[in-house]
Amino acid sequence: MKDRLAASYWLHEADFSSVSSHAVTQRRRRAMERFEEEGFPTVRHEDWKYTSLKKLLKENYVLHAPFGNQEDSDHVEFKDIKRFLVNDIDCYRVVFINGRYSSWLSETTHNGFDVCTLGSAWKKYADQIELHFGKLTEDLGSLVQLNTALAWDGLYVCVPDGVTVDKPIQVLYFTTGDAPVFNQTRSLVILGENAKAEIIERHQSLTEAASWTNAVDEVFMRENAHLHWVKLQHDEPSAALTQHSIVHQKRASHATVHTISTDGKFIRNNLDFKLAEPGAEARMFGLSLADGQQLVDHHTRVDHLAPHCTSKENYKGIFDGSSNGVFNGQIHVHVDAQKTLAFQENDNLVLSEKASIDTKPQLEIFADDVKCSHGCTIGQLDDDALFYLRARGIQKKEAQALLMLAFAHDAVADIQHPSLQAKLSRMIGKKLGVEMGLNV
Repeated sequence: MKDRLAASYWLHEADFSSVSSHAVTQRRRRAMERFEEEGFPTVRHEDWKYTSLKKLLKENYVLHAPFGNQEDSDHVEFKDIKRFLVNDIDCYRVVFINGRYSSWLSETTHNGFDVCTLGSAWKKYADQIELHFGKLTEDLGSLVQLNTALAWDGLYVCVPDGVTVDKPIQVLYFTTGDAPVFNQTRSLVILGENAKAEIIERHQSLTEAASWTNAVDEVFMRENAHLHWVKLQHDEPSAALTQHSIVHQKRASHATVHTISTDGKFIRNNLDFKLAEPGAEARMFGLSLADGQQLVDHHTRVDHLAPHCTSKENYKGIFDGSSNGVFNGQIHVHVDAQKTLAFQENDNLVLSEKASIDTKPQLEIFADDVKCSHGCTIGQLDDDALFYLRARGIQKKEAQALLMLAFAHDAVADIQHPSLQAKLSRMIGKKLGVEMGLNV
């Protein structure tokens, strides 16, 4: 498969070069050369010790050419995607079908700020692309390099200084067709000084065919910029997602990322924050609900590079059946990052003897005036609490669901929109096997 992907890149390199600057073309070339050298990560790599790609690599994926026609999108209508939208929130909407932009299903804007596609930005905003594309990913792993080389389209958001995006941005990546699909999607988000934006993201298969989306997000936040990003990972049992998001923050900027992983056979999330100037704040919340043969893997890294920065991580996991969970969280406090405040927590419920969780919270501290903490818990439902609820007439299944909803609450409590809260409540309740008329 490695050879097929490399051949696809070299076949279309001239097409990529025709819309990219020389500098971006060189970054792509270096990225593919590195991927060819390293190949796909294996369990021999420390960061992939508990997560194997072997089963994914057995599929004979279709590799869509980036400059082909749009026939795939022609077969998808609004009625096909309506149920996956958060319809009660007025949003900008950017939709991709098998990695290609669907103008028919989207609502973008260039009115005071840009919410559009990376594909349209290559020429229109060539200077911005050259300045930012691939700048945060050069030292990352081979899957990121593969995306840098092959990604053609994805979300592009650029908000000037002092501007607030007036409504949330929904970005949806759909896969369809009867054959296994392997997509490379890319997001580039640039927020100027005092700029604000909110993004709601979802990856979704529309058929039962196997799919693998390898996604990368690059986020640049200037002074006092604010970003709230909600990632909903509620997909078909045949779908796989590997995603690496990198956020670079300058002075007094604030970023919050919620990652809600409920369905899909294989989910790997890498989330990297670079707190580069004083006063930057990063907040990460995650919720994993896994059963059957699912695997959900969260890797986080927060680099405290400057003093007076704050980070908070709170990840919750509920694992049933023969599912597997992984949490690997790293907080790195550099020598100049005095007055750092960093908190990391990973709590897990294991409901089955065959389910497992591997958790590894880590602190690396090279400054001497900091407040840092980390910890993890692994346990089961509280029998006393379950008895208390059942003694008051609540059926066992509903009582278990109530306890699990209460356990998960911290991971989703900061999501602001009531309609999105309600949608998440329904998704979580369905996953837990009950109809819950509650907002979590």
